[in-house]
Amino acid sequence: MREVRVGQVYKHFKGNLVEILLLAKDSEDLSEKVVYKHLDTGETWVRDKEMFLSKVDNEKYPEVTQEYRFELVD
Repeated sequence: MREVRVGQVYKHFKGNLVEILLLAKDSEDLSEKVVYKHLDTGETWVRDKEMFLSKVDNEKYPEVTQEYRFELVD
């Protein structure tokens, strides 16, 4: 099972590198969120954990070779 690791760097399928700052829960519906910082701009973003871990939609992005939306950088 894939997981999100706080403090690690991930590559978005469009090429951006992000650092995981923390995992959080939404106070309204208790859904899990990933809070991350874009390393090129310093902007902080939040995304549903389920979407963060999802596979790339190859019908929408047929040219993408990366399997997952975000992949851990070794």
